[in-house]
Amino acid sequence: MIKYQKAKLGNITSMQKLVAPEVESGIILERSDDEIATNIRSYTLCFKDNELIAFCALHIHSPSLGEIRSLVVKQSSRGKSIGENLVLKLLDEGKELGLQKVLSLTYKQSFFERLDFTEIPKESLPEHKIWADCIKCKHFPICNEVSLIKNI
Repeated sequence: MIKYQKAKLGNITSMQKLVAPEVESGIILERSDDEIATNIRSYTLCFKDNELIAFCALHIHSPSLGEIRSLVVKQSSRGKSIGENLVLKLLDEGKELGLQKVLSLTYKQSFFERLDFTEIPKESLPEHKIWADCIKCKHFPICNEVSLIKNI
């Protein structure tokens, strides 16, 4: 049985274990336990039979702009709409909060385009995004991610 729920502090170890291969490959930015704890309310988790199989975060940049980030789905659970359902849940949450737009920086452009995100120039991203997150990336300053945005 698939169940979605907001993250709890006790989930951090399982979250770190699930995301570790993606962090190692440089697909997802590493976040410390403390950083996850500070932003724990941003995360929505997906469980199958009480096993964590996916999670994603909705990070708020401003009263009108949010970001979908740290989307990870366990390899054996991919292709089953779990990632899509997580993003849709977070878009609904963003709408409830009053956000007008949600962005994503991703290597999976087609995934987000299927959800009606459209590509934007990276230069249009908020400057604090670059200095707060991107500078920590192992690929910085050579970034191959695509910037996409969706009006909600």
